[in-house]
Amino acid sequence: MSPVLLIAAFGLIIAASVVAAPRRASVEGFFGGQGAAGAAPGMWVLVLSQVTTWIFARSLMNAAILGYYYGIAGTLAYAGYYASFLTGGFIVGHLRQGGATSVQDWLGARFGSIGNGCYNFVIALRLLSEVFANLIVVGLIFNAVLEGSGTAAIWIVAVVGLGYSAWGGLSAALRTDVLQMAVFVVVFGIAFVALVLGPAFDLGAVLTASGTAGSYNGWVLLAVAALQVFSYPAHDPVMMDRGFIADKATTRASFLHAFWISTLCIIGFGFFGIQAGLVGAAYEGQLIGTWATMFPAWVFGLLMISLLVSALSTLDSALSSAARLVVVEGGLPRSLGAGRAVMVVFMLAGTLLTLWGNATLFDAVAVSGTASMFLTPVLVVGLVMGRRIALWSYLVAFAAAIAGAFVYFARGWDSVTPWLMEGHKYEQLLLICICVLVTGFAAVLAGGSRR
Repeated sequence: MSPVLLIAAFGLIIAASVVAAPRRASVEGFFGGQGAAGAAPGMWVLVLSQVTTWIFARSLMNAAILGYYYGIAGTLAYAGYYASFLTGGFIVGHLRQGGATSVQDWLGARFGSIGNGCYNFVIALRLLSEVFANLIVVGLIFNAVLEGSGTAAIWIVAVVGLGYSAWGGLSAALRTDVLQMAVFVVVFGIAFVALVLGPAFDLGAVLTASGTAGSYNGWVLLAVAALQVFSYPAHDPVMMDRGFIADKATTRASFLHAFWISTLCIIGFGFFGIQAGLVGAAYEGQLIGTWATMFPAWVFGLLMISLLVSALSTLDSALSSAARLVVVEGGLPRSLGAGRAVMVVFMLAGTLLTLWGNATLFDAVAVSGTASMFLTPVLVVGLVMGRRIALWSYLVAFAAAIAGAFVYFARGWDSVTPWLMEGHKYEQLLLICICVLVTGFAAVLAGGSRR
């Protein structure tokens, strides 16, 4: 696909998103997602919004890259994170059963402002990483199709995405998510059919592929996903925000449908990475350059459009969650001006981070997923088992998770390397996760008591 056609197609999608956004904004719609008549979103609006914000550009690329290196094990490892819809629905159900209106509401009642501060710190970092990582993918795509255009594309998408997001907040994100998901399903569906019907495609080979680096580390990463999958959704404000805006039955059904739809999409996109490894294509530019040489121009173009749509859909949701985090959970007076100011800060910070030059997309998942693991013992013991937990126990679990996330992030530093086992980074990550969970559960159980 020529750069002109790609830019034109993406421009039309952006224009349609702007048109789909609500013309009038209310405080309730901006922070709570209510429609113009004050009604909560329906089930399929929630489903499509959940799916399109969770199969964002970074995730699609991660699934494909892991599939390229580790075969079906790598793709399944990343798909394992999508069981978060099941654990997330379980957590939301228990929170709402106890009368909580958010994760912060439940934590604040038990650990006060300190407990909420720790939690809000982690999810603020996650939201910032969402903005950064999806803009990075936009830059990678445009640099691949038109060398040197990546930075300009990042800033244009940032400004336009901020524009319609700041106008309608969560209500805008929900409405545009439906449009963007519809486009994604059609575009990606055509590309996937073309892949499967291609003469070089062999389903049996794909399902048994070991990747260019062997499958072992893919299975290790699947074990990491299994350890992180309970806490992972709880630190994702985009998912949690959508767990409290409709009735319980609608919410429960939306989580279940979002699980199987998003998992199939992730595995399907992973097939493109696995196929690249099977045909012996050289890894080039996060696989974007690889696909440009593997597929016909029109298939490559559809893949790029699907990535761009998923990036755009995540940006507006991340910004609306950032506004809710700072204004609503931060206890500030609810106003459109305050919410929009927060969006500007997060979008600007995330855009500036793209100049940093780190395009290792999975690292953000690993770091934020590890940091969130303090929630696992807290939610299991406090929410599910119904036991009181001492504040010091909560803080020990939090400190262990943050330390683990930092160690993984800084694993290449001379001062950190001696503390880690020798081995692949995913083996190191698995050991870190085990240590974090053991420390967290030990502290929480030691400081727990029956109500």
